Amino acid sequence: MMLLLILLLAAPPLAAQNWTIYGANLASQRFSPLKQINASNVSRLAVNWVYQPRVEGHYEATPLFEDGILYFTGPAGHAFAVDARTGRSLWHYHRPIPEHLRLCCGPVNRGMALAGERLFLATIDAHVLALDKKTGHLIWDTEMADYKAGYSATAAPLLVKDKVIVGIAGAEMGTRGFIDAYYIDTGKRAWRFWTIAAPGEPGGETWTGDAWSRGGGSSWVTGSYDPQLNLVYWGVGNPGPDLNGSARPGDNLYSDCVVALDADTGKLKWYYQYTPHDTHDWDGVNEPILADVTIDGVPRKILLEANRNGFIYGIDRQEGKPIWGKPFVKTTWAEKLDASGRPLVKPGTDPTPEGVEACPGLGGGKNWNHAAYNPQTGLFYVPSAEECEIFYSSDAPRMEGAQWLGSVNESVPNSKRTGALRAFDARDGRLVWEFKTIHPHRGSVLTTGGDLVFAGDGQGYLTAFHARTGKVLWNFQLGSGVSAPAMTYEMDGRQYIAVIAGTALFTFALPQ
Repeated sequence: MMLLLILLLAAPPLAAQNWTIYGANLASQRFSPLKQINASNVSRLAVNWVYQPRVEGHYEATPLFEDGILYFTGPAGHAFAVDARTGRSLWHYHRPIPEHLRLCCGPVNRGMALAGERLFLATIDAHVLALDKKTGHLIWDTEMADYKAGYSATAAPLLVKDKVIVGIAGAEMGTRGFIDAYYIDTGKRAWRFWTIAAPGEPGGETWTGDAWSRGGGSSWVTGSYDPQLNLVYWGVGNPGPDLNGSARPGDNLYSDCVVALDADTGKLKWYYQYTPHDTHDWDGVNEPILADVTIDGVPRKILLEANRNGFIYGIDRQEGKPIWGKPFVKTTWAEKLDASGRPLVKPGTDPTPEGVEACPGLGGGKNWNHAAYNPQTGLFYVPSAEECEIFYSSDAPRMEGAQWLGSVNESVPNSKRTGALRAFDARDGRLVWEFKTIHPHRGSVLTTGGDLVFAGDGQGYLTAFHARTGKVLWNFQLGSGVSAPAMTYEMDGRQYIAVIAGTALFTFALPQ
């Protein structure tokens, strides 16, 4: 065990040909420097092979690649290893899940992390596991929380030094959220950061009565890590109940925040709250993307996020202060951000018993589907949704064993829902190009050193765009909507693109 720990701590930077971490790198950029497939030849891209796991359900995972093998997860406790040359199944792990799980959004899983000879994943019944990557056999299994209380876990872990860091889900069930770190070699918990502040803790004054104890604040999308600052950045979701703010007066920290935590201790360094006292279910969980850019001649370490609340942000990731922030979709609930970064909320936009229309809708200007940042172009690529909804207020009581949204929302009659893939300048949030779609864009993004951006969409297309101009260079119909993120890898001197659509894993390469 000690040898494994030493090797992990001394590990070199991620090799360009591999993809061993959910967001491609610790900065969650979803950028690969591979460029064999590029803007001049991507039009020749063709299917290499297709693998059908024969497990039904909704797939949201990013495959991982190392040493000729692809690893990915499926719904309801399944994980797979596939020969990357042929698509032949190598092993299939299945963890039986309990009956009567209390879930918000289905038994989904977004993937694993890989280090040394081990794979790490979280499970829908709120466990974190280590598997042997060669056999799929279980090495250790640690319970994060009691699924009977409404907890679950869907996010891919993040590996930082000797720890595996994992988020939790369950805010819709009246739980209190957290972010955990476990030792890689043993599975023993190293630290926990509670995402909802209790009385007597910093931020506890932003809750009233005992509302904090069921305050939500899930952490269901994978975070990022800056090794120079030794800070983990993680998004925190909506407060509970989602839509009824009268049950929880105050700003409700640290819901709808990005938090910066000391990687060794889990202690809070800083936070930034995107949506104080959220009443529209605009989770702040979206992936924090780290970038180093020069603004007005000054090098800056920034954090980029396109939030569900309709604003896009560039935040100083050392201090937690916004550098810039602006709407990136139609946004009616707030004018702009004030000098401190707090949104200036427009009167009359909170839910009422009669219903109030607000934009974006409950799904947000961008949901969990991932954005990407390309350090060669300096552009931030964001899947965007243009939609509004009617939000109602009510005093729906909490019922044990049921979702506790506190109210309801509905579509605006005869409204048009559209979307776009948009590219923004990371220095100031300026829109550089956009590709409009007839439906809200809920696909994830990959960008590469070949001046390319790949994005799936709900119509079933995987499309390659020129990273600098947005020109469409290639697309392929996969036969099912694509919400899972694509990735790329190199094997035997050949670059591949891999993505899951429906219940199938597709790989693509240039013809030989």
